Amino acid sequence: MNKPAGDTGGFVRFRVDLAYDGTDFAGWAKQPKLRTVEGELVKVFEKIFGKSKTGFDMRVAGRTDAGVHARVQVCHLDVPQDRIKRIGRDHLGAKRLNTLLPEDLIIHDFQVADPGFDARFSALGRHYKYTITDTEFFKDPTLTRYALLYKRKLDVELLNQAAQTLVGLKDFAAFCKPRAGSTTIRNLRQFEVARKANGLIEVQLHADAFCHNMVRSLVGSILAVADGRLSIEELIEVQKSGKRGNKFKVVDSRGLTLEAIDYPDSAKYAEQAELSRKMRNIDDISV
Repeated sequence: MNKPAGDTGGFVRFRVDLAYDGTDFAGWAKQPKLRTVEGELVKVFEKIFGKSKTGFDMRVAGRTDAGVHARVQVCHLDVPQDRIKRIGRDHLGAKRLNTLLPEDLIIHDFQVADPGFDARFSALGRHYKYTITDTEFFKDPTLTRYALLYKRKLDVELLNQAAQTLVGLKDFAAFCKPRAGSTTIRNLRQFEVARKANGLIEVQLHADAFCHNMVRSLVGSILAVADGRLSIEELIEVQKSGKRGNKFKVVDSRGLTLEAIDYPDSAKYAEQAELSRKMRNIDDISV
């Protein structure tokens, strides 16, 4: 159930802005016996507010997979009104919370959420970056945890040509692990590849939302084109058919970072949340 934000309905909704190195996390979502971002956060908030059977109904803007990093991430939690007094006289801010968190997870801001705010559904878009090193880049061991090591030189122009065929409002079923009750139709607004002055390759992706494994599948698909394992025409057909088969692989998570979350003005949080909850279907795509 979606509880109201702010000091209403017996709950207070808090917004949390955070970041993490995903290398040693088994993803965002809390899982038994595994170290996850949500799990670490819930442990800290339970120390302050007491046990919660629902994990404070925490919801996140972008649910990252195991090994995926986040320079910017946003979540919210709903705390029962009668537990707010447990904060004590001191303000419960990021500085205090970070003393309770591991070094690879940091909170930038912790505030009572504006009315209507929902970390997931109020978001307008998500920005991801995927980093690749190929033979044009001087080997750098500090990037081992943060970039895909590719053992051949990549043609950035060809990568871009392939990427551009996938931009737009489309059904990305061939690039996702489908989930019951969810749509695979997404508006991919940006999919661009650039080689930096030092030879590093950065792939920028921006969409209203991404399905499970979608970003890493998209990157894997254009790498298959660059390798000659898949033509651009075949890539287009894969997207239209909704079936990937063994045409390309999901690339390693280490190169992926959630870079930013877009939100509207605070007055439009509730309105955007309602729009986001409306499931798209194939009729929404103009052919």
